[in-house]
Amino acid sequence: MVQTPTSKTVAITPFDLQLDRPLTKQKITVLQINLGKKCNLACTHCHVEAGPNRTEELTEEVCNQLIEAIRRFPQIETVDLTGGAPETNFGFKPLVEAARNAGKEVIVRSNLTIFFVPGYEDLPEYFTKHRVRVVASLPCYLAENVDKMRGSGVFNSSIRALQQLNELGYGRNSELKLDLVYNPPIPTSEDKFSLPPAQAGLEKAYKQHLSQHFGIDFDRLLTITNLPIGRTKQFLQRQNLDRPYTRFLEENFNPDTVDGLMCRNQLSVDYRGNLYDCDFNQMEEVSAVDGNGEPLTIAKLLDRGSLDAIETVQTESYCYGCTAGCGSSCGGALSVKREQGTGNREQG
Repeated sequence: MVQTPTSKTVAITPFDLQLDRPLTKQKITVLQINLGKKCNLACTHCHVEAGPNRTEELTEEVCNQLIEAIRRFPQIETVDLTGGAPETNFGFKPLVEAARNAGKEVIVRSNLTIFFVPGYEDLPEYFTKHRVRVVASLPCYLAENVDKMRGSGVFNSSIRALQQLNELGYGRNSELKLDLVYNPPIPTSEDKFSLPPAQAGLEKAYKQHLSQHFGIDFDRLLTITNLPIGRTKQFLQRQNLDRPYTRFLEENFNPDTVDGLMCRNQLSVDYRGNLYDCDFNQMEEVSAVDGNGEPLTIAKLLDRGSLDAIETVQTESYCYGCTAGCGSSCGGALSVKREQGTGNREQG
């Protein structure tokens, strides 16, 4: 009897061995801050494992350190606020206002449904006042698929929120940017492993459907691959699919994506002030380190007077998720060229 290989026997090439040179850090221009794990939703694919029962959030001390960094370092062009629902965590508005007063672009990664939670109804107007760029999760333009991933009624609330933002000028005024985020369903079997479809074509389909059925306009669609971390990893492990899925990502490694990886010019900061090369490393607690291997914090960088203390990005096997197919980042696809490896089971 032929025995089917288990998840543990699937061989994965270490990511750093896939590269022809070390993955070096570049000048830091993006400060991405995860304000905490508090959220009004508990999405099945959430790599942060955020939810209504989580209490971890930014402290006043770390918030003040971040504000000092924003003011002190002109090289920071973008302050990217995420969570959890970043709006529900301590320090959200002080960070928005400090960044905008310093002339930085501010991105808020919103789940949209927070607009209808008591105490947060002012957010659309607040976003408009401070000209923040809204990046909102909408993993499909069909209600059934969204509610399956994010909870019953989330699609309808998201549509209402997008309509509110449109009324205020988002997606229609060049100064009020509104982007949506797509990610594929979490696979339930190996024949359902998939990468996001081509970003440009999917964006066209989103725009046509949302405009025709709901009168909604937006600027860009960002496609993001599901990485095997957080709740996605937990689900895949229960199905014995975690290593086969990572192997699938490896098979679709595209070297054209490496130069554009977000980890190269970004600092990711957690609610405790610890530093990481990206939000994914943050969730897996893979710390950013200096040339001597010392883990870094925002306080240490302030003491050193420099944001550029990291020489090499820390990599793990899930980095294949950012480099598979057209690539994946917090800014969407990294390459229009897709290099498909053997065994690609991509679905559109």
